[in-house]
Amino acid sequence: MSEKTNRGNYFEDFRIGMTIVHATPRTVTDGDVSLYTALYGSRFAVQSSTAFAQAIGLPGAPLDDMLLFHMVFGKTVPDISLNAVANLGYASGRFHAPVYPGDTISTVSEVIGLKENSNGKTGTVYVRSVGTSQRNDPVLEYVRWVMVRKKDASSPAPQAVVPELPGAVPVSEISVPDGLNLAGYYTDLAGSAFLWEDYQVDERIDHVDGMTVEESDHMIATRLYQNTAKVHFNQHTEKDGRFGRRIVYGGHVISLARSLSFNGLANAFKIVAINGGRHVAPIFAGDTVYAWSEILSRDELPGRDDLGVLRLRLVATKDKDCATFPYKNDAGKYDPAVVLDFDYTVLMPRGGH
Repeated sequence: MSEKTNRGNYFEDFRIGMTIVHATPRTVTDGDVSLYTALYGSRFAVQSSTAFAQAIGLPGAPLDDMLLFHMVFGKTVPDISLNAVANLGYASGRFHAPVYPGDTISTVSEVIGLKENSNGKTGTVYVRSVGTSQRNDPVLEYVRWVMVRKKDASSPAPQAVVPELPGAVPVSEISVPDGLNLAGYYTDLAGSAFLWEDYQVDERIDHVDGMTVEESDHMIATRLYQNTAKVHFNQHTEKDGRFGRRIVYGGHVISLARSLSFNGLANAFKIVAINGGRHVAPIFAGDTVYAWSEILSRDELPGRDDLGVLRLRLVATKDKDCATFPYKNDAGKYDPAVVLDFDYTVLMPRGGH
């Protein structure tokens, strides 16, 4: 029997310090951008309008930050999570230089942590993935940890190494795009008059709208990112799996929630950091996603009076609107409707500049 096909890595195949160069490089096109918009309906002005982006000093409309994230993430799946049980979380994500149609993205990952689970059948793998452009400039890096099956349950457990990760990316490490000048930022065109100083710490925003996931939508989206995880595609095998059906790629939920957040955070035009994230529960075709946000902190950027930073908690739910801001109870247990808990940082214009 030929062994030319890739069956993916199992937990015991990973080693601390292991570096994986992922296939294949991906040149991003205007078609990718249009399809992403069709899937999620994102309306942020900087990513929607070349003229708007040029008015604030950018060469054109950049890729939506989450589209870039999914492109980088998708490259890692065949090597990191083809045999995964679940993607567990994210941390230490930094968006560096903006990416534009025509740029080519490549991804490399390093294994930075390993810990076998108590059942002896699975283990958690921690990786730092870095996406670079054709100029070898880093455009995105992040850490994620994923539960991966063991091929042989009797194989010995490796020495446990769990990396220490920051609770949030420091403001001092945030990358602001070169040439960005918000003197030409017009709030009427952006869709909201609310700027950085109009938001208060602990403020909660119900994004009101909901979006129902269709089977075709989440499968097209996952193929767009060249994510090969079989749990999203193969009903023939998944009918006998844990849930009896295909699950929706967790990143699809992030993008839905981020797009819904436009209603209330229209001027949060650039994601600069992913501080942490957890897919609390899976969703399936037919579920309707709602979202709400909480302002965790509001910080100035040194040397900038036109631009500020908001750290946000984005919570997505399924089949339950967010008028009551469902999250956790007093015991710290998530509301049954919560499917995503995502902590990220954005840039937002300041008034009076």
